[in-house]
Amino acid sequence: MVAPNGARRRKSDHAALPIASWELAATAAECHRLGAHRLHMHVRDQDGCHSLDAGLYREALAAVGAAAPGMGIQITTESAGIFDVAAQLACLESLRPSAASVSVREMARDRDLARRAYAVAAEAGTEVQHILYTPDCVAQLTRWYQDGTVPEDMRDAILVLGQYASGLEARPDMLPAFLAEIAPLELNWTLCAFGGAEHACLLAAIEAGGQVRIGFENSLGAQGAPPWVDNAASVAAFIEAAAARGHRLAPLDTDLRASS
Repeated sequence: MVAPNGARRRKSDHAALPIASWELAATAAECHRLGAHRLHMHVRDQDGCHSLDAGLYREALAAVGAAAPGMGIQITTESAGIFDVAAQLACLESLRPSAASVSVREMARDRDLARRAYAVAAEAGTEVQHILYTPDCVAQLTRWYQDGTVPEDMRDAILVLGQYASGLEARPDMLPAFLAEIAPLELNWTLCAFGGAEHACLLAAIEAGGQVRIGFENSLGAQGAPPWVDNAASVAAFIEAAAARGHRLAPLDTDLRASS
């Protein structure tokens, strides 16, 4: 999965950061040609700020769908310190997307609305990927499986190494403890990693049996090296590094959830 922009970075951080719908579409098409299965989508308002606006999402979804037919698209409901749970719920209700990332930590701000959000996703057939940052997130998700807030079959998660806000850089040696925390839940897991060791962390994830999310949302370049020219350059370099370790890229028609 490619995460090409995120909620916070701007063109001032990297000129090739895709913001407009047509830029997202071009990035998606290029990365899909390289073998990326899915796009993790953030949209921005006219001022370039993170948005959960359904109209902006529909525009971007249409553009990416036309440019990269067959590529899966996952929207985000991330608050980024801007939106409350009601706004996140409204986004899911309005769009009823095929896939969405949903932060357990953010949903926990309003348990009643969280229950509604997961119910809406279940009714719409939305593939929910739980965002897990810390052991507290894992504990919360565990309680929600037990009390029925989260349906039992919503077993996809993305593990986050490193912290954008604090500048904590991800390291591969952070992964084993996280995997031990989630082991009882038997999740289909994906990894994303903030910082210059992104590729090293993602290689560790592959070798541990996980899926990976890569892109400018998490890292603009390798540690001690110039920034990647664009998202596609990062994807290409990672695929090459994985191949050098004997890993093969799954065909684009592979159901990765079934194979994880």
